[in-house]
Amino acid sequence: MIRREAGYFFAALRFFTRIPVPAWVGHSEAQLNHAARWFPGIGWLVGALGGAVTLAAAELWPPAIAVLLGMAATVLVTGAFHEDGLTDTLDGLGGGWTREQALAIMKDSRIGSYGAIGIALVLLLKFVALFELLTGGGAVSPAPTFLAALIAGHAVSRLASTALIFALDYAREAGKAKPLATRLAKGELAFAALLGLTPCLWLPPAQAAVAVALVALVTLLLARGFRRRLGGYTGDCLGATQQLAEIAFYLGLTCACF
Repeated sequence: MIRREAGYFFAALRFFTRIPVPAWVGHSEAQLNHAARWFPGIGWLVGALGGAVTLAAAELWPPAIAVLLGMAATVLVTGAFHEDGLTDTLDGLGGGWTREQALAIMKDSRIGSYGAIGIALVLLLKFVALFELLTGGGAVSPAPTFLAALIAGHAVSRLASTALIFALDYAREAGKAKPLATRLAKGELAFAALLGLTPCLWLPPAQAAVAVALVALVTLLLARGFRRRLGGYTGDCLGATQQLAEIAFYLGLTCACF
């Protein structure tokens, strides 16, 4: 039981990051199907890495440089996996008039104007939000709470992507997310929700509640849009959802209503 769950975790770690995993972890479609429950858990690691790099860098450089280094660390460890999904999704939905056109554009490795502008705005917005959180200009104070905000943001946003797997059908016949493209069991979704929401307990309750509510709203809107335009989700849609949900979480924490 423990070894099996460890195998699912390491399969998710290998799929969503560039972190090496033990040699005994096998390759199978069934394993990757169950690995989706660990998606928010991967967010714990990525968020902790980004937060640790940011806080360490802040001891040596100004806050803006520290935030950029932390963001670079998360991009490096994931191989820009989710950022790539966001650009492909924006290009497909922005440039395709029909479902077939949108899916074809999303498979194109080239970045179009929609993707380039979109990723630039998302990264800029993420930088500004994290800078406000780090310097105390936002609702969350620096140091330990900043680290908690990073872990929670990455975990909750990956829970949002996991919810799409549970709720929607896969839109292609084959693709890079096809091994994950099965409906999760309710118990698996509950496990993912536990992993995704637990870090929020380390944050001020009111701010965390608003942040999670914004993530839920963004996820719902994206799910409706993907169903209407594509008939379901693709791997690129999961990446786009993670990125936009992460932004929504930080916006909730920095909301001026607090």
